[in-house]
Amino acid sequence: MKKVLKIGIMSRKEYMARTVAIANGLYVPKAGEPKICFESVKSLAEVLSNDNRELLSLISREKPRSLNELELLSGRKSSNLSRTLKTMEKFGIVSLVRENRQLRPVLNATDVKVEFGLTHAA
Repeated sequence: MKKVLKIGIMSRKEYMARTVAIANGLYVPKAGEPKICFESVKSLAEVLSNDNRELLSLISREKPRSLNELELLSGRKSSNLSRTLKTMEKFGIVSLVRENRQLRPVLNATDVKVEFGLTHAA
């Protein structure tokens, strides 16, 4: 079953203004609106690079039980793998689930939908 993660692109200034408006009750996010935002398409592309999408596909296909197992499957060094997965976890793309004193990577979505406007407030 497909689970779509909706991602938005907005400047830090826009994101902060939106967050303050929500906190003050001046704006209520609409259903289906992205909950995760990147500051630029470039920053999104860095997190979802070809190598990182291959890593996500590997996690989906092989369902590794630990980061050590994923390291062996992917051929990536543990420091790089850990840093990449923590960044992805911060954006809600994966979860690192603690089981038996180990972390197991779990995908939070099978697909990503990106939404952004071409015009924005200055």
